Amino acid sequence: MAELTGARWRKSTRSGDNGGNCVEIADNHPGLVAVRDSKDATGPALTFSPAAWSAFVGFTKSWH
Repeated sequence: MAELTGARWRKSTRSGDNGGNCVEIADNHPGLVAVRDSKDATGPALTFSPAAWSAFVGFTKSWH
C-alpha cells in the first residue's frame, strides 16, 4: 500500500450537505491520487495513478 503520511484530504466543493456521504481525495503526493470514505478517516484508501484518476473523473463528467 502507498504511504499516505502528509496527505491533504479534501471533499469536492459540490459535495454539499448530504449527511456525510462523500468521498475525499488527496492529490498532493507525486504520482498518486488517494480516495477514501469521508465518514471513516482512519479507514482504508484506494490509490490511483494521476492518469487513471483523470480518466475516471472525465468519464463521470460525461454522464451528466
